[in-house]
Amino acid sequence: MATRPASDTQVLAGRPFPLGAHPEAGGVRFAVTSAVADAVEVCLLGDDGTERRIELTERTFGVWHGLVPGVTPGQRYGYRVHGPYDPGRGLRCNPAKLLVDPYAHRISGRLTDLTVAQGFVGDPDRGPASTVDSLGSVPLSVVTSPGGPDTGVKPEVPFEESVIYELHVKGFTELHPFIPEALRGTYLGLAHPVAIEHLTRLGVTTVELLPVHAFADEPSLVLAGRHNYWGYSPLGYFAPHPGYASEPGREIEEFRTMVAALHAANIEVIVDVVFNHTCEGGPDGPTLFLRGLDAPAYYLHTKRGQMADITGCGNTLDSGSPTVVRLVTDSLRYWTQELGVDGFRFDLASTLGRPNGGMFDRDSTMLTAITTDPVLSRCKLIAEPWDATGEGYRVGDFGAQWAEWNGRYRDTLRDFWRGVTGVRDLAFRLSGSSDLYDHNLRRPWQSINFVTAHDGFTLRDLVSYNEKHNEDNGEDNRDGTTDNRSWNHGVEGETDDQAIVALRTRQARNLFATLLLSTGTPMFVAGDELWRTQGGNNNAYCLDDETSWVDWTPSAASEPMLAFARRVVRIRASSPALRQPEFFEGRTTPTGKPDLIWFRPDGEEFDEIDWFDESRRTLCMWIDGSNSQARNREGELVTDHSWLLILHAGEDDVEVVLPGPEYGATYKPTLDTGTADGSPAYVGVLEPKTRIVVAARSLQLLRAPRDFVSGPQPL
Repeated sequence: MATRPASDTQVLAGRPFPLGAHPEAGGVRFAVTSAVADAVEVCLLGDDGTERRIELTERTFGVWHGLVPGVTPGQRYGYRVHGPYDPGRGLRCNPAKLLVDPYAHRISGRLTDLTVAQGFVGDPDRGPASTVDSLGSVPLSVVTSPGGPDTGVKPEVPFEESVIYELHVKGFTELHPFIPEALRGTYLGLAHPVAIEHLTRLGVTTVELLPVHAFADEPSLVLAGRHNYWGYSPLGYFAPHPGYASEPGREIEEFRTMVAALHAANIEVIVDVVFNHTCEGGPDGPTLFLRGLDAPAYYLHTKRGQMADITGCGNTLDSGSPTVVRLVTDSLRYWTQELGVDGFRFDLASTLGRPNGGMFDRDSTMLTAITTDPVLSRCKLIAEPWDATGEGYRVGDFGAQWAEWNGRYRDTLRDFWRGVTGVRDLAFRLSGSSDLYDHNLRRPWQSINFVTAHDGFTLRDLVSYNEKHNEDNGEDNRDGTTDNRSWNHGVEGETDDQAIVALRTRQARNLFATLLLSTGTPMFVAGDELWRTQGGNNNAYCLDDETSWVDWTPSAASEPMLAFARRVVRIRASSPALRQPEFFEGRTTPTGKPDLIWFRPDGEEFDEIDWFDESRRTLCMWIDGSNSQARNREGELVTDHSWLLILHAGEDDVEVVLPGPEYGATYKPTLDTGTADGSPAYVGVLEPKTRIVVAARSLQLLRAPRDFVSGPQPL
């Protein structure tokens, strides 16, 4: 064991829990977990760079703890861990490396020298421990005071009413001309009235923030001189990312202010959390926090002591470890109770259901701990149901309380509208994906439907590029998926051909409208409504520039797209039948007809043979609104008009016969993707059995009004 400097500070015993640094009794109580350490020192850093090391002599349940008198909020600190350095057994304790507290509520500074931060010399698995002190080259923890600005009343929007808007805190406002320059790209920028107004006029109910845990550049980016933009490289699971604060050191206060502003507008806040890996990377990465504390307790290892990687990010947190389960649940409770967030989207969530790297188990310790927690069980819980392995692709396999990003939905819609698939799978996706979720007590709103997200093409690029164009990432275009299911409509990238431009924008409206009119919970990415492009880059994770930022400049293309998006979101919000909380069952409704009927263009119902005709490019979906199963906030059932949704992906116009009078007395055109803002080309009333022409590659929505409807009235 390395020699430790003695401390003349009298440390009181304190308590082991809660973990972290907590001001109390005229000082600060420090508590950190390490079952393998021989000794732990808390290191207090002065403004002049001096370091005072204080040994924590109390160890309870594997937690090293002590109350240090005279320490106050604002104190920078770290830990040095003395113990075994034996990479062959996964043990990498090294007191030369100053460690961030995993429970720190605030983190300052950044990694400036990768070599100095590495805990080894030469071969990371065989070489000796590095004796170079990392102080001055690594981030530090900061003691904070509890409390802060009130985060307001949580909106508690019912899942079936939710419209999720995925955004990047910096990228959303970095270029906004009407937000003060000092606030652009910050938590307070998102809290600005101009930003809030855009969200409310758009009609979104929930913002899903890309990672806001404090994060650091992973080793590969540090070596390349690049930076992580998305934030999927966590350094601290309790600290808001300091880079999004308008005033350094006030990230907690500003985050809470942002949440309060969104809550005041009745908008929920979901945060994207990364509990599958950390910024320390593989064994050749830096020793910044978990690796140096107790690597086997945090990271997945093979029986030979080697780090296991099922995330594709160099390391994997072991979801079967009690230490990790406690870290994750403590973090989640802190963010919802102290920082006011309403829910979480779990990145590569399949890893949380694979304790010790084994087979996926929906009832695993970690997933069960989250869903049975009395605080977390009330949050919106959304899984990204895959990881970097074949075993990890688990769409539809999570437990009863989990919503999921539905990758099957994304792929089916992209394929249908580019004309390469029939309508059988499309029918499942439109009606809530009952084949995936109508089991294990699930609801249709647990299907998070999406066509685009941060990871992949924007909506504009999806209809403008056949291939990815990621050269600016510095990886020779090797990164990013090649399975884009996109279509450039004849020209790769931007074009002046107005016929192609018109077709592209219509296809974008088709995709967006289908998303919002499908049963399930829609999610779209910030900027799609403003016709944002990334120039064909489908993996802009390291581009913190105009490629990734939302462009707010009005244009001849962006303004009608925004108007169209607002129209479709309003239609959904005012139409309970289009966002039903129960699966369609073919049940008889008060009109005497089933709740859902599929029609061919000739006005006849689909038969079994029709479903297996892969050449079909037209599907008509009848939804009877008299028995929508939707309820108001008081729990009362509400009824709606009935709806006919016509999707036509064929390259030629098609004639469609409207259903007969037994389904609707009249039909009112409500949405038409053939127009720039979605307003119907025909504004009159149509009689049953009327023959209408649906333009090539377009969508129409028609309302069949009823005399007595309870609840909000559709447009």
